[in-house]
Formats: sequence, C-alpha cells, structure tokens
Amino acid sequence: MKPLVEPPQPAAGESKSRNAGVKAPTRRSRAVAAKRGNIMAAALEFFSLYGIHGTSLDQVAERADVSKTNLLYYFPSKEDLYIAVLKGLLDIWLAPLKALQRDQHPLEAIREYIRLKLCVSRDHPQASRLFCLEMVQGAPLLKQELGGSLKTLVEDKSDVIRGWIKDELIAPVDPMQLIFMLWATTQHYADFGVQVEAITGKTLNDPDFFELTVSNVQRIITEGIQLRA
Repeated sequence: MKPLVEPPQPAAGESKSRNAGVKAPTRRSRAVAAKRGNIMAAALEFFSLYGIHGTSLDQVAERADVSKTNLLYYFPSKEDLYIAVLKGLLDIWLAPLKALQRDQHPLEAIREYIRLKLCVSRDHPQASRLFCLEMVQGAPLLKQELGGSLKTLVEDKSDVIRGWIKDELIAPVDPMQLIFMLWATTQHYADFGVQVEAITGKTLNDPDFFELTVSNVQRIITEGIQLRA
C-alpha cells in the first residue's frame, strides 16, 4: 500500500547549504511518523469501504498491529483519526491543482494536470473513494476545510485561468467549471474503477490502458478550450 501522504521532495537545484541548519529527524521521530502512517493507512482501508460509522477503532488497531490504547495516544478519537486521514488525502488530491502556474503554457499545464490527476486515481484509489464518500454524505467533518483552504485554492487557480484567457491563450470558458470538469473526468477512474473494469476489462494499472486514458482525456479537454480561428 502506498503511503497516504507522499514525502516532500527538495526543490530542483536546492543547495545542501540551505538545509545545513536543519536537524535530521531522530530515530524516535521517525518511529512516531512511521507508526502514525501505519495507523492512517489501516484506517483508510476501512474508512474507504465502510465509512466512519461502519469502522471501529478495534479493526484499525488490529490491522495496524498496535493496541487500541496506543492508537488513541496518536489519535484521541475516531473522529480525529478520520479527519487526519481526510486532510492527508486532500493534500494528495489537490497537489496537481497547486502545480498550475500563470507562467506555464495553458495547454501543456492542463495536459500535465490530467496526467498527474490520473496518477492519483491510479495510485490512491482508496483515498479517492473516501473523499467521494465524504462529499456524498455532505462533508460533515470536512466542510470547514472545503470552505476555507480549498475555496481559496480554487479561486487562486481560477485567476490563473482568467489570465490565460486574457492573454488569448485559451478560449473564454468559466474557470471554475473547467476545474470541476477536470476533477470529474479524472476522478471517475478511481470512484468508478469497478465500472470501468467491468466494461473495458482493464484498469489504470495496465500501462497501455493508462496511457490511452491519459491521451484521450487530454485531447478531449484541451481541444475543447483551444482558441478557434
């Protein structure tokens, strides 16, 4: 199982001296991080199948190979654990959107976004399904996060798209509707993966099918936002 939150990577060309004063993680801090990660991965497995109400801390503790008491040391309640898992997957889910920048060529940026987002659907299907489940239920435990940091991010990236439109690099489309369409199209392959496999006999784990999916979604979306003569 892939980690719920990918470790941050150093920026390209970052000098060693920049991090010279940063203390390396201790053995204890690494052990704590590993324990939290194992608990969150086990919780994700159950939450994505049964939701918060259908999952017990006893199940999670057994799967993570820790005692329930030890689990509660890291996460004081099931709600705290659930929110931690949701925030972790939200970071993964939004990383491709955060990568969109004003100085990129829009069609290349959108193509890369689609590839990255389909990688998320392929590599983190449980996280995608849990996020979908939370949305269907009205996001009772994530609503504040959605109305805060997510709303701000979407508004910021909508401004990026408006800049591309102003520079006449793409057709005049509603930026938020474009973002919603990108989400829906790429998310489908995780949330409805069983349906996709039943119809095609393939999943995104098939390299040829993955590339076919990427190229087709890229073409359909980018041709829809290209300027017309």
